[in-house]
Amino acid sequence: MDETEGLSHTKWDWKYHVVFIPKCRRKVLHGQLRRNWGEAFRRLAAQRECRFEEGHLMSDHVHLMIALPPKYSVSQVVG
Repeated sequence: MDETEGLSHTKWDWKYHVVFIPKCRRKVLHGQLRRNWGEAFRRLAAQRECRFEEGHLMSDHVHLMIALPPKYSVSQVVG
């Protein structure tokens, strides 16, 4: 299957590795909060027409692989 997206004259396959780190790397991303993070990131990505490719939630940081369309910059989506 072709994973590139595009319009009539363009094709793209832009993926970004984004890391979120809480202030002072506090270990707050576990326990009861951990269950809700995946769905929350998927909903936020869908609002900006992004695809949530992969994610890893550690106790003190989050790794995300996001596919973005070219009309959005990384700072717009992460912000």
